[in-house]
Amino acid sequence: MFERLEGAGALVSVNFDGEEVRLAEGENLAAGLLAAGIGVFRRTPLSGAPRAPYCMMGACFECLVEVDGVSVQACMVTVRPGLVVRRAGFRAEAGHAKL
Repeated sequence: MFERLEGAGALVSVNFDGEEVRLAEGENLAAGLLAAGIGVFRRTPLSGAPRAPYCMMGACFECLVEVDGVSVQACMVTVRPGLVVRRAGFRAEAGHAKL
């Protein structure tokens, strides 16, 4: 569905939920993950419905992920080698749905 444009940066390794993903260095993290075929970034706390990027400009929080242990919007992060990215989730012990 999504693909990288010609002239994208060199591919670098990023860890996404324990799996190695190759993304173009310098690209937008949300766009890179979508181009890599990752369509679910988080799930809603009440129903567990899948969520993915929507606005791609930092207004909606639908692309919320954890990058190196910090909750951020994926559309506001630039890909660099060695990123550790996890789907944003709510812990069952806090009374919320698990991913």
